[in-house]
Amino acid sequence: MTINLPLMKTEIMKIQSLLLKSRFYTGELNGIMDQATQNAVLYFQRSFDLEPTGIIDRAFLRAIQPLLLGYYMYTIKPGDTVYGIARQNYITPAAILTANPGVKPEQLVVGHQLVVPYRFPVVDTNIDSPYQILENDIMALKVRYPFLEVSVAGISVLSRNLYCLKLGRGENKVFYNASHHGLEWITSVLLMKFTEDFLRAYSEGDLINGYDPREMWEQSTLYIMPMVNPDGVDLVLNGLQPDNPYYNELLRWNNNNPDFSQTWQANNRGVDLNHNYNAAWNLSKEAESIYGITGPGPTRYSGPAPESEPETRAVVNFTLADDFRLAIAFHSQGEVIYWNFMDMATEEAREIGENLSAISGYLLDNTAGIASYSGYKDWFIQEFRRPGYTIEVGKGRNPLPISQFDKIYRDNLGMLLYAAVV
Repeated sequence: MTINLPLMKTEIMKIQSLLLKSRFYTGELNGIMDQATQNAVLYFQRSFDLEPTGIIDRAFLRAIQPLLLGYYMYTIKPGDTVYGIARQNYITPAAILTANPGVKPEQLVVGHQLVVPYRFPVVDTNIDSPYQILENDIMALKVRYPFLEVSVAGISVLSRNLYCLKLGRGENKVFYNASHHGLEWITSVLLMKFTEDFLRAYSEGDLINGYDPREMWEQSTLYIMPMVNPDGVDLVLNGLQPDNPYYNELLRWNNNNPDFSQTWQANNRGVDLNHNYNAAWNLSKEAESIYGITGPGPTRYSGPAPESEPETRAVVNFTLADDFRLAIAFHSQGEVIYWNFMDMATEEAREIGENLSAISGYLLDNTAGIASYSGYKDWFIQEFRRPGYTIEVGKGRNPLPISQFDKIYRDNLGMLLYAAVV
């Protein structure tokens, strides 16, 4: 008996990507269960001795699970060596040793199991990536790189985790966050891709864009919160689900439009998180009427009070719990760097901003209108008088297409590295 499981578009895209990586599929990553995808599923099923149905059923999902996790478990056989296992899997011995701390290459034990990473990266940069994919990728990175520290800073309205990743152990502490806004989910992919590249370079002893991650590890500690607004991202990428406890309210707040994919910046209570910080919040509230904001909705509603939302409170508490020298909130779009708040930023902040601009080609600028108040960058500058930035990646209309990602990554990689050590 086969079961055609109900899958969201983003889940199908992930499966298509996995089948593409493993050479079962050559079609588009379109999130559609079309004939090309069915043929690839059929090919995969036959290769793994499953019932050849062309349908994504539970047996198929179990079989593809190692690809989803990015590794499989290998049982050591007589005569095996780390070098030989690595060569068979087209990976480096360092990748195996990193994923298996404590294993001694010269003392492999027959019958014991090793974590063997696949040759392809964990983080996909060619598909839409909601919370479910982000969470899976974090867990997969933790297996490949056990030294990665993963914590939960808080939870969203719908009790999704606000994950934080820690890289390094140096005294210079820096904080990056992304996806305050649902439409701007591509910034989460940016920080996840950076995290994976940094971890790989660190474990392999390679440079990354001219920087030595092992030196950076000792000099700095980098904290990364890749998705501040998982509920909003999910509304954009997976749509409003019938079991959402705010279903009727969300429809009303979105002008009775069931399509959230082109409009929704807010969290699951219709609050724009980057207008919910206690930094001239009253001015943001006063400006709402100018923009026709009367209550919860897709964007710019600053909430009933500063830090009224669990996501905002989590970011504030996380920031207050440590001593960050510098913080960056990644948004899209515009290719611009905002660096000041009500003339509170220091001259050092301007100088760092000018260097960020020179590295990326992005314009260093000041915000205007309602965007000038109650954002994370504003609150950080106000509270600490330290360098804080909003970086708007890419150009176009949100949500930016994933096809822009490669350019976005090239433009931002240098800034991510420089800001971590400046």
